[in-house]
Amino acid sequence: MTESTHGVFGDYEPPPVLTTLGDGRPLTFDGDAGRSSIEFTCKPEMCHSGGIAQGGFVTGWIDAAMAHACIARYSDDFWIATLELKISFFKPANPGTVVAEGWIERTGKQTIFAEGRLLNADGDVLAKGTSTIRLIPHKA
Repeated sequence: MTESTHGVFGDYEPPPVLTTLGDGRPLTFDGDAGRSSIEFTCKPEMCHSGGIAQGGFVTGWIDAAMAHACIARYSDDFWIATLELKISFFKPANPGTVVAEGWIERTGKQTIFAEGRLLNADGDVLAKGTSTIRLIPHKA
């Protein structure tokens, strides 16, 4: 895992939802670059016919990576709220290890446009996503 000047990674405690989504383990958490990557385990019980991961898990993995890219940069000052999420599926995700990557593509005053993708162990892109995210200031 990497460190960021916007918060030392060692102080970050991943939320329980990452465990629920398949034992999620953050690999990178870089506020300066606005990037994150999270490794997940696609378990057989997450799959439907033919051993293919249900699309909601794929969506959740990519969404988590995009949100964590924003959290890495803004979590001290803002709550991260997803306004819109779009996922395109290219190849099936099967049981095993997958890595979701997320990054900030463009920022405005209160709106972030993030992108992400899901890779299998061979580095094949299984799905890509985009998200529109609203920064909501924490109230003191």
